[in-house]
Amino acid sequence: QVQLVESGGGLVQAGDSLTLSCAVSGSIYSNYAAAWFRQFPGKERWFVASITWSGDRKDYVDSVKGRFTVSRDNAKSTVYLQIDNLKPEDTAVYYCAVGSITGRSQSLYPFWGRGTQVTVSS
Repeated sequence: QVQLVESGGGLVQAGDSLTLSCAVSGSIYSNYAAAWFRQFPGKERWFVASITWSGDRKDYVDSVKGRFTVSRDNAKSTVYLQIDNLKPEDTAVYYCAVGSITGRSQSLYPFWGRGTQVTVSS
């Protein structure tokens, strides 16, 4: 059974930085790709960023480029999402997901965490 556990969310001030972590455990295939999605209040989940197993390819939705950085430490089976210069509009539940290939579609990722809430006050 594969488990993904996100952490690092919380209540922060606009302009702060935050690093979300996603710990992956269980019987998952090697070389998995990973992605972050977020869900705004009352909205559906949207793609934020993805990263290949080696970390050589990263993809970001245009609205977060320059402020969000996805990374991973395969020795620790952990994927990270650093968010700089947080804005109130970043308030959302952030989910990590893993799958065999990267992409922006949720359907590419069979395994998901339960999410971590990020709330940014102005």
